[in-house]
Amino acid sequence: MTHVVAISPHLDDAAFSVGGVLAAHARAGDRVTIVTCFTGNVAAPTGFALACQLDKGVDAEVDYMALRRAEDRAACSVIGAQAVHLPLLEAPHRGYGSAHALFGPRRNDDTMPATLTGALAAQVDTLAPDVLLGPLAIGDHVDHWLVRDALAAIGRPLLLWEDWPYLTRASDLPSAPATRTHRLDDEDRAARLAMCAAYTSQIGFQFGSLHALADAVAAVTAERLHAA
Repeated sequence: MTHVVAISPHLDDAAFSVGGVLAAHARAGDRVTIVTCFTGNVAAPTGFALACQLDKGVDAEVDYMALRRAEDRAACSVIGAQAVHLPLLEAPHRGYGSAHALFGPRRNDDTMPATLTGALAAQVDTLAPDVLLGPLAIGDHVDHWLVRDALAAIGRPLLLWEDWPYLTRASDLPSAPATRTHRLDDEDRAARLAMCAAYTSQIGFQFGSLHALADAVAAVTAERLHAA
């Protein structure tokens, strides 16, 4: 049995980007694990961190990250994947104070790189994947780059997915051909849509509606992976 491990920056990135690949592996009888890095809680968030919750339509009194972790478990259950949640803080809780900052340079006082590299090295050693997947960081989100760089530092063979939906609007598209192209069949697409739809708090913000999400997934013909 092949063990496929996807290292997702946030609670949705792996499903959004390679849900079809992961579903196909699961249907083939492979073990699939999704490790999400930035799932930690901050009590009573304020400022931009709180705004990132409110703009998803989630009230301030709601434990936003607990909600997101529950969504992730529901998404993983679609294909029978194991969900692993690391209690690290995402960028808005580490001093990145605006949407612009999320897609800008890494802060000099951001101590997450060493912490994340150590945490992921331990996970990879424990999980012993046959196939290791991570983000290409299309769109330049600082957390996606942190994960890509941490995985590179670990030095294991690695395939990088094209971050979606950033892929649909980014200008920094990969110039090299993909190492692996997975053509989506109807079962892959249905599983990817069901996984994406499980992240109910994100649908309106990212796509506008469930119908628009379905249309966006329907337009995806393949998922491409690139050698690190």
